[in-house]
Amino acid sequence: MTKVLVLYYSSWGHVESMAESVAAGARSVDGVEVDLRRVPELVPDAVAHSSHYKLDQPAPLAKPEALANYDAVVFGTPTRFGNMAAQMRNFLDRTGGLWAKGSLIGKVGSVFAVTGTQHGGQETTITSFHTTLLHHGMVIVGLPYSFDGLVNMDEITGGTPYGATALAGADGSRPVSANEMAGAYFQGRHVAIVTRALVAGRQQLKA
Repeated sequence: MTKVLVLYYSSWGHVESMAESVAAGARSVDGVEVDLRRVPELVPDAVAHSSHYKLDQPAPLAKPEALANYDAVVFGTPTRFGNMAAQMRNFLDRTGGLWAKGSLIGKVGSVFAVTGTQHGGQETTITSFHTTLLHHGMVIVGLPYSFDGLVNMDEITGGTPYGATALAGADGSRPVSANEMAGAYFQGRHVAIVTRALVAGRQQLKA
């Protein structure tokens, strides 16, 4: 069984919604087992409540060492000034033990993101995230142009070949659109198919 982890951080629920769609896409592939997890919050409870964070997220919290148990990890993060959120950065900074053991070498890594505005750093967030995955020796998978929604010119929408994205609006009031959710689903399915093929290839080499 090929194992895929969808790991995310979400302040107001937009990344959470996309993570659920990514997970659904991965689960649509036969022979693939999918877990949905989130990284811990760093903001004090009082600040989170006053900022109206979405705190009722059912996905269990992940531990850094658990990443080694999966064949692929799809990471989801909001954008903070063109980079990943501090909560995700803190989680990744705790994976030094995995790096020392080479635990993630050859595993698939993929990223999706949410920004507040149309030009709010969607692509830099994902490509800068890739740097960490490459240091871990992961095989990066994005969102190919076989997803027709990448060339959708009929509406304002997220979506990049580096990974699915969505626009939350500067005040966070814009829900993830149907096209953006479709991109997340496609990415999850694409990652699962690629990962399953890699796992099967490795098993044949060992046979």
